[in-house]
Amino acid sequence: MAAMASTHTPTPSPTVPRTRSRRRWMIIWLAFIGLSINYLDRSSLSVALPFMGKDFQLSATQQGMIFAAFFWAYDFCQLAAGWYVDKVGPRKSFSLAAVWWSVFTIMTAVSQNFWSLFAARFLLGVGESPAPSTAAKVVAVWFPVRERALATSIWDSGSRVGAVIALPIITLIVAFTSWHAVFIIIGVAGLIWAAVWWKSYRSPEEHPGANAEELAYIREGGARSEASDNEGAAKLPWRALFKYRTILSMMFGFFCLNSAIYFFITFFPSYLVKERGFDLLKLGVFGAIPGICAVAFGWSAGYLADRAVQRGASVTRVRKAAISGGLIGGSVIMFAAVVPEAWMALALLSLAYSSLTVAATGIWSLPADVAPSSRHVGSIGGVQNFASNLAGIFTPILIGVLVDQTGSFVAPLAVIGIISLVGAANYLFVLGRVEPLKVPPGSA
Repeated sequence: MAAMASTHTPTPSPTVPRTRSRRRWMIIWLAFIGLSINYLDRSSLSVALPFMGKDFQLSATQQGMIFAAFFWAYDFCQLAAGWYVDKVGPRKSFSLAAVWWSVFTIMTAVSQNFWSLFAARFLLGVGESPAPSTAAKVVAVWFPVRERALATSIWDSGSRVGAVIALPIITLIVAFTSWHAVFIIIGVAGLIWAAVWWKSYRSPEEHPGANAEELAYIREGGARSEASDNEGAAKLPWRALFKYRTILSMMFGFFCLNSAIYFFITFFPSYLVKERGFDLLKLGVFGAIPGICAVAFGWSAGYLADRAVQRGASVTRVRKAAISGGLIGGSVIMFAAVVPEAWMALALLSLAYSSLTVAATGIWSLPADVAPSSRHVGSIGGVQNFASNLAGIFTPILIGVLVDQTGSFVAPLAVIGIISLVGAANYLFVLGRVEPLKVPPGSA
């Protein structure tokens, strides 16, 4: 008799939970690379200009105008850039911006005279203007509140990394080729990055690399999305943002921060050479120390801020501690000009720059924290960045005038230190609670 088929039904094995994907971290590191290229392009002319003397007979005044051309365009495009980021989303805004700034970086290589170089730098500033607001928007939609500070510190450190690597990379390219190749090579790098960003970036809901577990983790953690927006808040006009004390405080505070940071972008090398007697070798080796320290401090501060939020600390307390504490730490810049030894000055400047970077991490977290809807994150980023970059226009002039009048950096660094303390007080006492802006009924 044939054996009877078994009717036993196997007991189903328990469902094994899927591991949550980590696509958001790949996205933010890609943004970090983009910001690094962005600042490498921005810094390229200041490093390459000494090698361009045979082709351009530029006076000091003309050189100053060319440097200023970038900041005029970059700053006054911030307001429109933030609105544009909210309108089209990070995928389009970052890709188009990178293509734009890369093309005009390459165009610098074919400039023939003062005006063509001026135009290339001006249009470069236009193209770079959406980058920081886009990165802030990426953090808002991809990261829960408890991871927002670290993610912000990663993309924001791209500005430090790009500036630090500019000197060795550009001098190496010039040594083996010519100054023309500098702008072509880094321009092509930007075009390649733009193609990768266009290919790789999607919103969390549309990204094939983000599984359901990661998406739930992002949304349940308080990331901003149009699906969760209050419809009335989403319709708040862009111009109405300027009626909020929180926004005005953010604008003023960021201006104070950048008043100090722009010293490191403009006069820092001159200070080390003229006041502390650094030669080119010392400048190249020791001059990179503050930037390297700033990157490490920024990442550490972002991690610690997120840990504090995860343990139950209020976002208001965490953000104010990072920003105000960073600005207070940045005020030690005023003592760098009066200490007797160069190593003491470098240590104080490293502490100041690192502290200011900690503050910047908190400041760039604020647009996602206070936006009334996800459709205002880029706009708020552009608004506060517009105010901050006014410091890029006025601070170098103030420093230059004070150095000419006094013959040293004591007075300008004292002024910068005091401005940092004013900024700290602003965030402590004027900013108010860090929470989404309330939209009165009917105001939209």
